[in-house]
Amino acid sequence: MSPRNAPRRYRYRSGPRGRGSSNRKRQRGSADARSEQLASLTATAVGPPALGDIAIPSKITVQNLSNLLQASPSRVITALMTNGVLATINQAVSYEDCAGVATEFGFTPKLQEEVSEERPVSPSETTADEKPSRMSTRPPTVTILGHVDHGKTSLLDRIRRTNVMDGETGGITQHIGAYQVEVNERKITFLDTPGHEAFTAMRARGAMATDVAVLVVAADDGVQAQTLEAIDHARAARVPIVVAINKIDRRDANADIVKQQLAEAGLIVEDYGGDIVSAQVSALTGAGFDDLLEMILLVAEFAELQADPTGSAYGTVIEAKIDRARGVSSTLLVQSGTLRVGDTVSVGNSVGRVRAMFDDRGKRLGSAGPSTPVVMLGLSEQPVPGDTFKVFTDEKSARAGNAQLGSKPLATSDPTDAVSLNEFSAQSGAAGSRELSVVLKTDVQGSLEPIQSSISNISTDDVRVRIIRASAGAIVEPDVLLAKASNAMIVGFRTSVEQGANNAAELNHVEIRLYDVIYRIVEDLQAAADGLIEPVTREVIDGHVEVRQLFSVGRTRIVAGCFVTDGTVLRSCGIRVLREGRKVFEGKLASLKRFKDDVRQVETGYECGIAIEGYNEILQGDIFEVFHDEINVGSVTESARR
Repeated sequence: MSPRNAPRRYRYRSGPRGRGSSNRKRQRGSADARSEQLASLTATAVGPPALGDIAIPSKITVQNLSNLLQASPSRVITALMTNGVLATINQAVSYEDCAGVATEFGFTPKLQEEVSEERPVSPSETTADEKPSRMSTRPPTVTILGHVDHGKTSLLDRIRRTNVMDGETGGITQHIGAYQVEVNERKITFLDTPGHEAFTAMRARGAMATDVAVLVVAADDGVQAQTLEAIDHARAARVPIVVAINKIDRRDANADIVKQQLAEAGLIVEDYGGDIVSAQVSALTGAGFDDLLEMILLVAEFAELQADPTGSAYGTVIEAKIDRARGVSSTLLVQSGTLRVGDTVSVGNSVGRVRAMFDDRGKRLGSAGPSTPVVMLGLSEQPVPGDTFKVFTDEKSARAGNAQLGSKPLATSDPTDAVSLNEFSAQSGAAGSRELSVVLKTDVQGSLEPIQSSISNISTDDVRVRIIRASAGAIVEPDVLLAKASNAMIVGFRTSVEQGANNAAELNHVEIRLYDVIYRIVEDLQAAADGLIEPVTREVIDGHVEVRQLFSVGRTRIVAGCFVTDGTVLRSCGIRVLREGRKVFEGKLASLKRFKDDVRQVETGYECGIAIEGYNEILQGDIFEVFHDEINVGSVTESARR
């Protein structure tokens, strides 16, 4: 039978041009490819080629490590997992964990020496680029703090002799967040931050951008809650305070009452025999503003603020936004050196060249010296307020510095910055005087005074216990932010921790200790001061549950129909009943059900039935907070369920 007359199923099986021949060629090609791939894998298994030395910081994010190793983040994460380290792309890992990965990629790792110019720097500090012989006096940088509606923005408006509150035109001049004024041929830079929380957030990131804090207090309203918080934040930053008693033109204004209230808060003005400079002003009429500016310059003169205008420029990001017409627009505060158009700048995860600079009134600038705020155009990505920028000689060195320094958001800051009671106890034997900073929160105002008095008696010549904030109420996220920025711990007495504060504390490694008895607080702090602190039990919040319905079971038992709003409810957890933010009961779960079945746990977004052992006074709308204890024993952490 000829091939032409062969059945269809045999027709293409023979002959040099048949489909079978093509298949065999593809198979041989696939085999060759597999052989090459196997050879490549075998070569990799034998060992990577030596690529030279690589300097790795003591801590570096996975993203920045992948940039150093010139590898994809997924490969670096996989290599870390192989070495037993679970880390996300933005998580910081130690040098020890990175060294093994670098070796696997063919590099010879070595620990990078810490260089002072590669970190956020205080305006009063100097770097290697600064020469003492070239130092000159620089303008002070001033932050306005105070209670809402006490006239902070109006005060800045009067200082600038403009009306920011009524709005501006021109795009680039709107709300750049920093302004510079000239008084008797001397300049003052003002930072218009949205409040003391932003002021502290920048300080927590290492951006010490403020030299003087002006505390604005309304003469007709007196010292309020945010006034006290602003005082705490300014004290924790250890910057001098100038008090501006505003609205003295009001009919019901009384500056003497304000001074008395400030004295009760521990801020004694010069009129009352203290050392705090004050001025009475009116943002409406302009009265007293010359005195206020002179006071600021006087305080700055005593501080002897200096910088080197000839060195490499560095400073802090105040604000950043993306403009459709101009791209990334960043408000920068130059803290040392001189920033010029055309300079190559590295900030956070971004590198760019200064295309243009403007002052707060929209005027183009060619250069900006120390303590000068500018709006800069030219960065490739939007930076984070509080990031430090630095000028490099070229883009290659800028990217190298960017990879090693990187962006340091608050949530991924160095976990060793905050102090714990155990760490303080272990270090208490070190030479020299030591200070333990505490944020104190209590259930009611009446508890503050006896606890503060008891804690103040702990201080000795070697150890000082410093309360940087004492207030009543639940522990909230701003408390954690202040503790982080001040290297402090939080002590709570018969109060609760909001979920946001608990999450922020875990991210920023801030220790929170809760107590029900005053003498336990004193005992622990005293033991830490003496270096005798024992392993402690730390409470961990597992989740929160909202009570939506109540059911009677039998004659005496109440079961709450609940919805898990966050976290996980475990049958073995302790439970705390919160009503309008205050704790009304703490105990154990009697039962945990899903429909009619007993369950061991219920996740977020599910309904459940909860009965509390020995407690039936549950109300609809109550919040159940479930928790467990972690017992720290040396380096081992054990979980203790109540």
